[in-house]
Amino acid sequence: MVALFMKLFEKKNSDKRSLCGLVCGAMGIALNLILFAIKLFAGLISGSVAVMADAFNNLSDAGSSLITIFGFHLSSKRPDPEHPFGHGRAEYISGLGVSMLILLMGFELAKSSFEKIITPSEIEFGIVSAVILGVSVLIKLYMAYYNGACGKKYTSSTLRATAADSLSDALSTLVVLISMVVSHYTSLQLDGWCGLLVALFIFKAGFGAAKDTIDPLLGKAPEREFVEKIEKIVLSHESIAGIHDLIVHDYGPGRVIVSLHAEIPSDADILAAHDLIDNIECDLERELSCTAVIHMDPIDTRDEETIALRREIESIVKQIDVDIHIHDFRIVKGDTHTNCIFDAVVPESFTCDATVIKMISDAVKRRHPNHHCKIKIDRNYT
Repeated sequence: MVALFMKLFEKKNSDKRSLCGLVCGAMGIALNLILFAIKLFAGLISGSVAVMADAFNNLSDAGSSLITIFGFHLSSKRPDPEHPFGHGRAEYISGLGVSMLILLMGFELAKSSFEKIITPSEIEFGIVSAVILGVSVLIKLYMAYYNGACGKKYTSSTLRATAADSLSDALSTLVVLISMVVSHYTSLQLDGWCGLLVALFIFKAGFGAAKDTIDPLLGKAPEREFVEKIEKIVLSHESIAGIHDLIVHDYGPGRVIVSLHAEIPSDADILAAHDLIDNIECDLERELSCTAVIHMDPIDTRDEETIALRREIESIVKQIDVDIHIHDFRIVKGDTHTNCIFDAVVPESFTCDATVIKMISDAVKRRHPNHHCKIKIDRNYT
């Protein structure tokens, strides 16, 4: 059904990702309002607090879908002077709004369910209520399916959060249905307890959705698969000896800026090297839909003494910690000593740069008393 609506409106909106979000949001509003109406009816005739709470949960889901539409609409806006990187993060903010509504409904449901546990009351079981809840489970499973599929296809944390919420709603409604059946055929009053269980389902979905949207807003590390693709594209060019200082800036889906340092032989023709870097930036933009900025780092690839000393110092730092890497290595010889100049990328567990520098310098000094290390500490952002 999502594909059908997208086909009907694709002439008005050529951005398929944005259109998918708008269609999913509109369908979410319509289906959740229908579910709210029929569950409210079922709750009134049965007297079940769990069914009533489930109905209002669907009403909040309709509000969440409205936020989703707003988020996708705003995120699709073109960059402007005040927002040169676009408005893509608006989708993350809308996803955070959805998660807050989910958590609010979970709190309200837990509160009413606790009151029902303290003062239980009988529930009227009827075929109409049971059928309504059964249909509701099927509708929510369908919503989880299409939101999950679209979220995966277009890499949308908002749609994935909506899918998780729909799945938890389907499970919670099933629990409510089971509690009604058990309460009808036994003396057990499970309505309040089942409502509490439903609240836990909702809390879990809400916290998961919040994490998925807060992480990119705070600036989480890029996916390992994306980093590997960058490395593969850049290193596929024979003239590139290595890369380092890779940073990925995420300004929202489809708005990624990549910056890195590419090592090239110091004796390479400067114009040819510049042309190569331009081509690699274009390759990254074409294959990964990102903006790439590459800095050239010239390195000595022919001096045997420099190469041998770099390998030896690489071995020394690995003995300190296997996760330490060095780059931009060069040596400057003097009459009394030799300066070894390089950058060291260290894990976050090393909180004091001066301590790391001293550890590496002392280790090199023990093997080469006349070698002084000039070290700059870097961090790994991937």
